Amino acid sequence: MLKYLIKFLLVGRLVSYFQEVKVELTKVTWPKKDEVARLTLLVFAFSGIVAIYLGGLDFGFTKILESVVSR
Repeated sequence: MLKYLIKFLLVGRLVSYFQEVKVELTKVTWPKKDEVARLTLLVFAFSGIVAIYLGGLDFGFTKILESVVSR
């Protein structure tokens, strides 16, 4: 009997949780489609810039290490 009561209470808490999640999601201000596209392009551009920068550092340090080791 206690086992079923515990399951009932857990299911009730789970249902309550998802009801609260639904209420909170109605309060969210979702971005517009053009804003999502613009910010996605911004993230891609920034990621590309960082990749080029880190690739340049890696190339430079590799050349420095090669010159030090080859002596």
